[in-house]
Amino acid sequence: MKRRSLSIVAAASAALLGAGVVVALHADAATLTSNWYASAPYLMPFDNSPPNPVDVMAATGQKAFQLAFILAPSGGGCSPTWDGTRPVSADTEAAAMISNIRANGGDVSVSIGGYGGTKLGQTCGSPEATAAAYQQVITKYALKAIDFDLEEPEYENTAAVHNEIGAAKILQQNNAGLYVSVTTAGTAAGTGWFGTQMLNEAKSSGFTPANFSIMPFDGGFNGGASQTAALEAFHTILMNTFGWDSATAYAHEGISQMNGRSDAGEYFYQADFQTTLDYATSHGLARYTNWSVNRDRQCADPNQSTTSGTCSSVPQTAWEFTKFSARFAGATPPTSVPTTTPTSSGGGSCTAAAWSASAVYVGGNQVSYNGHTWQAQWWTQGETPGVASVWLDKGACGGGSTTPPTSGSCPAAWSASAVYISGNTVSYNGHQFTAKWWTQGETPGNHDVWADNGACG
Repeated sequence: MKRRSLSIVAAASAALLGAGVVVALHADAATLTSNWYASAPYLMPFDNSPPNPVDVMAATGQKAFQLAFILAPSGGGCSPTWDGTRPVSADTEAAAMISNIRANGGDVSVSIGGYGGTKLGQTCGSPEATAAAYQQVITKYALKAIDFDLEEPEYENTAAVHNEIGAAKILQQNNAGLYVSVTTAGTAAGTGWFGTQMLNEAKSSGFTPANFSIMPFDGGFNGGASQTAALEAFHTILMNTFGWDSATAYAHEGISQMNGRSDAGEYFYQADFQTTLDYATSHGLARYTNWSVNRDRQCADPNQSTTSGTCSSVPQTAWEFTKFSARFAGATPPTSVPTTTPTSSGGGSCTAAAWSASAVYVGGNQVSYNGHTWQAQWWTQGETPGVASVWLDKGACGGGSTTPPTSGSCPAAWSASAVYISGNTVSYNGHQFTAKWWTQGETPGNHDVWADNGACG
């Protein structure tokens, strides 16, 4: 049972979720309740065309994400790195993303493991050493939550699983208020031999997390009904392993899904996510998550017969699957994303602003270029409409241009107190500026967040 990373940058980078642990810690960084960490979908910050999480938050109402993946260094050792190559101790990029999320009222957990690379449970040698490595990640990012993905080959290594489960127990003991969730592979029977081994390891060590979650995909599944059947089977395993009654077992159970096309060619549509969400809420399940936000957008061919790390391979609007996570957490997702970009029906004059190579666009933003209106299907910058697959041709329009205007009327004046998100435009000192990401109080022309589109007015 595997979730590969489907990297578009490096085939060797870490990948889709396997057995996992979510840890919530003391809360210096944010004030979110545990339901947000229980619903947090996975997001790769360095690979698979990462979207701006603040744009996703604005579009969906989701407040927490699982950033993936932490591994052992590719050359060996017991110090945490991002994807085996970026030492956590020297990181500034993930830290900046986390700060941006928190500035907008959200938070993160950090995901450990995945399908590729070497895991710290394999290299650290003991539960104590493994826990010390993970404590570095918690301390670095002031985390409330951390997610352990114990995939192959670590997942099949008894000593490595002992190190990971032992580390989770140590972190729970050493950090007041720790919230722990363990995820394992899903099968039609609930989980397989290695999943049962992991449950027995937890029981024998006296470690009881808040919940155990399974991944019902990549195992001959077909839609939501097959997934809820697997959850029922896993529910029985939990009762038999830990001696829990039915209600207690449900309250310690969770699901981790894959949106759209799975690695094995299974398809999970929005209706299937609704089926599993209804099951999770009606049975009082403790966790509802999925892989991944990077994939939560439509491919150029919405029914392609391949699995992508950057799109779902099913027809959808951007971030549609993430909205199910927000609903599980108790939020009502917004019906639309705020944007200053006007829309066009595809005929008549070009009402959308001209495309700019320096501007950042997110899913749903529209531009005009070469006499056509184009709509971004996901985050993009510097990718030419008509050339890059990120742009969907909405049809011909009149008066379109191939370059952004350098003069003309100015948009609304920039305000130091206003909040702007990616794609918003303002005027300042006689120039038009476009926000590249979330910003407030950063003066256009003085900060990198603003792209200068030229003179106006």
